[in-house]
Amino acid sequence: MQLKTQATERNVLIDNKKSNVSKAARLSVAPMMDWTDRHCRYLHRLLSRNTLLYTEMVTAPALVRGGAVHLLDHSVDEYPVALQLGGSDPQELAQATKLGADAGYDEINLNVGCPSDRVQSGTFGAVLMKAPELVADCVRAMQTETDAEITVKCRIGVDDQAPEEVLPDFISRMQDAGIKRISIHARKAWLKGLSPKENRDVPPLDYPLVYQMKRDFPALHLSINGGVSTLEEALAHLAHGMDGVMIGRAAYHNPTDILSTADREIYGMGADTDPIHVVHQMLPYIETHLTQGGKLNQITRHMLGLFAGKPGARAWRRYLSEHATTRGAGPDTVLAALQNVTQAAV
Repeated sequence: MQLKTQATERNVLIDNKKSNVSKAARLSVAPMMDWTDRHCRYLHRLLSRNTLLYTEMVTAPALVRGGAVHLLDHSVDEYPVALQLGGSDPQELAQATKLGADAGYDEINLNVGCPSDRVQSGTFGAVLMKAPELVADCVRAMQTETDAEITVKCRIGVDDQAPEEVLPDFISRMQDAGIKRISIHARKAWLKGLSPKENRDVPPLDYPLVYQMKRDFPALHLSINGGVSTLEEALAHLAHGMDGVMIGRAAYHNPTDILSTADREIYGMGADTDPIHVVHQMLPYIETHLTQGGKLNQITRHMLGLFAGKPGARAWRRYLSEHATTRGAGPDTVLAALQNVTQAAV
């Protein structure tokens, strides 16, 4: 009876939080491989109750053929949260979508933007910008498996494509396929000749083109991504008419600057969060992780930027980097690192 009650309570919590996903998309933290794991998302959720969080990209083959359903693990404490899938086979993506929906994700996003060689070899990611009708087939198949919202994250084009021609055609096809929300990285991706890192920095940003897409497709919820490094810049994009802003590495390396005031400034609700208080809130989570056989640095690696630009930040990072991997490292290690910040603030 107790287990049934707990399951019912969990389902109610999930349903209540799902209703916030479209509103949450006004600001989101981008999916980032090896970074936005469940520990990172738990930390970010303590900093902002409303920002939409994304998983790392999970490939449909890993879920369907490899049975790696553990990659879907997450906590209801992370909600609103979205799962990003990678793949190019409509039926396989449909099966992966069902697994994601059964796991309770608010939104399932298809990756049409990652330019890495590993992703290209699987015929998905940014290379799919060259096959918009296949993408449309994929999202249609995904929609048959869930009531959760299916969304797309894309680039403005790849290689020698003309973005002003390719992007509106791509968006139109997505709209015809039933997609209502798209995140657009405002850079082209060069599939050959540039590394994934260079593809985040070298191709020029074209914000005006993305703004134009919002004017051309007013019924769609369009988020802009790429090069956004401060919350003030996010607010400026919203002022230009965008429905949402997606922030990547800046939100990871400077999470307090991006997220601690987001609830008030972006959503008009809630109080600002204090990173020192957030550290204390992380301690029970850390204790649970350790009792389950986890290691401290699996969590603290995501906490290094909490005090970026603040007194004691360098000492905080150094202490955690040096001590979080040692035998017996635990909550006391984090508190010892925190003294560098609290003492510097006196």
